[in-house]
Amino acid sequence: MTPRLQPLPLQELRLLGEGRHWPIDQPIAGLASLTPVRGQMRAIHHGTVLELEGSAETIITLCCDRCLQTYNHALTAKARELLEIAVAGPEEEEVVFAAEDPVECLDPGSSFDPERWLFEQLSLQLPLVNRCGADCPGPPRPTGDASGEGEGDPRWAALRSLR
Repeated sequence: MTPRLQPLPLQELRLLGEGRHWPIDQPIAGLASLTPVRGQMRAIHHGTVLELEGSAETIITLCCDRCLQTYNHALTAKARELLEIAVAGPEEEEVVFAAEDPVECLDPGSSFDPERWLFEQLSLQLPLVNRCGADCPGPPRPTGDASGEGEGDPRWAALRSLR
């Protein structure tokens, strides 16, 4: 059984020359998935930069924005990121980073939470518009008598109840 992802102090990670590798096979807090998140990730402490790399996959249930039916969606993420580790000291100077340089800054006395990082990477892969597929039937068609009092689109039920 794969051990659960736990926060790791940056000072402890710094002592690991080869960094830390995590096999992943667990649910991730805050991510409602049908299957455990599976994959791998690693973190290497390079003094002033924490190098993170990982890939993961799971299946989630989404609601189609068009027809309101639920459907399963394969969610995958593959990411590589550099996080700056702040250097404490009075002679600290401002550094301007290039586009590929780290933009997030960690406190050297803090911990790195691999589960949180993984949650963020998977969340970034969620679709902006949920569509169940190319054969989506679209919004429900109105049914009923000619007066238009039929069921119709269930999203309008709250307004119909105000009559």
